Amino acid sequence: MAHLQIYDTTLRDGSQGEGINFSLQDKLMITRKLDELGFDFIEGGFAVSNQKDSEYFQRVADMDLRHAKICAFGMTRKKEIAAEDDGGLIALRDSKAPVCTVVGKTWDLHVAEVLRIEEQENLAMISDSVAYLRAEGRRVIYDAEHYFDGYARNPEFALKTIQAAAQAGAELVCLCDTNGGALPEQVAAAVQAAKEAIDAPLGIHCHNDSELAIANTLIAVDAGAVQVQGTINGIGERCGNADLISSVANLVLKKGHEALIEGAVSHLTELSRYVYELSNMNFRSSQPFVGSSAFAHKGGMHVHAVNRIASSYEHITPEVVGNTRKILVSELSGRSNIVAKTTKYKLDQDSQLMKDILQKVEQMEYTGYQFEAAEASFDLLIKKVAKTYTPKFDRIHYRVEVETTKHESPETEATVKLKVNGGTEHVVAEGDGPVNALDNAIRKALLPAYPALASMQLVDYKVRVINSTEGTAARVRVVIESKDEKDVWSTIGVSENIIEASWLALVDSVEYKLYKDAGEFDIA
Repeated sequence: MAHLQIYDTTLRDGSQGEGINFSLQDKLMITRKLDELGFDFIEGGFAVSNQKDSEYFQRVADMDLRHAKICAFGMTRKKEIAAEDDGGLIALRDSKAPVCTVVGKTWDLHVAEVLRIEEQENLAMISDSVAYLRAEGRRVIYDAEHYFDGYARNPEFALKTIQAAAQAGAELVCLCDTNGGALPEQVAAAVQAAKEAIDAPLGIHCHNDSELAIANTLIAVDAGAVQVQGTINGIGERCGNADLISSVANLVLKKGHEALIEGAVSHLTELSRYVYELSNMNFRSSQPFVGSSAFAHKGGMHVHAVNRIASSYEHITPEVVGNTRKILVSELSGRSNIVAKTTKYKLDQDSQLMKDILQKVEQMEYTGYQFEAAEASFDLLIKKVAKTYTPKFDRIHYRVEVETTKHESPETEATVKLKVNGGTEHVVAEGDGPVNALDNAIRKALLPAYPALASMQLVDYKVRVINSTEGTAARVRVVIESKDEKDVWSTIGVSENIIEASWLALVDSVEYKLYKDAGEFDIA
């Protein structure tokens, strides 16, 4: 199999997704990460879009990239304007990007109703733009916008547009399913037609409006495409783009193609979460290959089978993409789940201990706990049932006060009194809300004894009402996600009082951090 070109447009097409806004530093950091893994092309943004993108191209030109070629994105010349006088093309030329990606119209509907020009003028706009940039010493990739819709409606004209680009010197023509509505069999036929119409290599760029972006990407490669475009985690406008994480994993692991540098696939989970972090987005737990639930097993029968033959319920080994297997524990669990979960703690597979743990899980889940979303709390539960748990600190009391007036924002203050290492810490801290104030107070009280807590921070906070029929007296479940420089973990608290539920989850999070750092989960 030939080496496929992987073209990332996270920084341009991905940034058009709702709620996504990369800073200049974010864009440079993502560029560095993609280059380290061997991405062939990185589309940095619009050449004339805004000051941030303009500065990006100036800054990235000074970066010592080992693999990736930076691409500036722009459109064909405007109608009835010479290419050398078109501001967009001049900006592409001056962007310092070695590769210019030019998008043009392929669908005759757009030519007639959007641009309102003759078909011949559209062909000239494509040809002139590509030829101008080539003459200026730039490599040119041509994006055939709406190619599949255009080919379905008027195949003769659609093929003429890509022929115009190829004949003018485009080194590759990328076929775009811009509306994301094409079906795999349509993609295969249209790619084959393009392959027969031009000598230039072909790329594929799919949107996910029909949940088929990855399927369409794979079948386009089968039909002859040598470049795959998409975004990390599939972010992008409307329903997003083809997810390069899953696309690369499928192409390399399932279809035997070569892509990126050797060993890069084992870093896909790391890359996915890195981009989520910089995008200020929560991880998608069910994301194929790299999600935290991608290799999670809950049913006792499934776990029993996985313990014997992992491939019986897993399509690949999770470590191949840098992920890990997760055994979930709930009232649906059997003894196999408990055995699997406790193996890493070096506990003897004592049938009575396994029974006690499962019984405790069932009791707590009856009151509202759910441990599949809070593995750190379950780890602490194991120590408690095994009688190897000693609290790192004890609560004496806490108090939270929220004060507000008619014209002022609420002010929140938490007072915490803890017993730590035989002494007493009595502290006060402010916060943006009750949970933040409690978190600040706990840290303030414990940092003198446990300075490692400085590296810990809260990532997410979720609240769910369990027994909603009780109205304002309903029990609530709080799940807190925390992280440090090495790990991410989740803890849980349940109570009729949301502050108490939050306190329980916070305490578990801190306890887990302290036990983890001390290596005290190896509890033989």
